[in-house]
Amino acid sequence: MFVLELTYTAPVERADALMEEHIAWLDAQYAAGVFLASGRKNPRDGGVILAVGDDRARIEKIAAADPFAAEGVCAYRITEFIATKTSPDLAPYRQ
Repeated sequence: MFVLELTYTAPVERADALMEEHIAWLDAQYAAGVFLASGRKNPRDGGVILAVGDDRARIEKIAAADPFAAEGVCAYRITEFIATKTSPDLAPYRQ
């Protein structure tokens, strides 16, 4: 599993201008079964995404395709972790 932490590198107004495209990108990754959860950080200086995958390079490629990243609005920090304990709903992702 991966935690993708987005940190805005531009004013939040630039992120707001790209929000529709960003949401469409999120929706595509949910439909592909890659993303499990996502949302804004509080305070709103970026966001967090919980993703599944076996290939870090693939996750990095997906993150680079985010309109926020492509347009220089955010930087990504990607952390891979082994989910050894989960809620019952996330049991299929346990390792």
